[in-house]
Amino acid sequence: MFSLQTIFGKGDKFYGLLEASAEAARDAASALVHMFETPQQTPTLAEFMHARKREKDLTAEINRELVNTFVTALEREDIEALAAALNKITKSIAKFAERYSLAAERLADIDFASRAALLETAAGVIRDMVFQLRKGMNVSAMRLLNDRLQAIENEADRLMIELYRDLYGGRHEPLRVLLLKDLFELLEKAIDRCRDAGNVVFQIVLKNS
Repeated sequence: MFSLQTIFGKGDKFYGLLEASAEAARDAASALVHMFETPQQTPTLAEFMHARKREKDLTAEINRELVNTFVTALEREDIEALAAALNKITKSIAKFAERYSLAAERLADIDFASRAALLETAAGVIRDMVFQLRKGMNVSAMRLLNDRLQAIENEADRLMIELYRDLYGGRHEPLRVLLLKDLFELLEKAIDRCRDAGNVVFQIVLKNS
């Protein structure tokens, strides 16, 4: 016969899996920052592929555990939604890294580092939000973190407007415009994915507070 402690202990494992997923997303963003800190080197995708594989494995494990676990720490649909949102962050970052590696030599003079740092900050906030779930449904603390994400997203939107203004100014050749637009929009999408994950976490807290 299973004790209640054993049953709830199994449900609690989802916190650890979601935390590991948030760590993988943050690690992918940090790998991007590191890549731009060493622009003289040929970009390598190993760190991004490793983070992507970790994320996919964690998502698969979460799905298996949802089938096999009777009691969950959070509502099942909330666990699924958050796992999917975190997975999309890492996927977006890996997609950017793949595209950038194909055009790095053409764009050596472009500052991607500042946007990557913004993304790393956003992924760090998501990590903090996910880790906060285990500590309890503290609406005030989570709102502060969510507000930080909103500020980061606003800054990313402002930078995109500046980019469009520059690209539409006519000083870049067509291929360069296409590459820059594609890559910067992928970076912005990754930040948007962080914002989406933050919304999921915040809604979980509001629902359970």
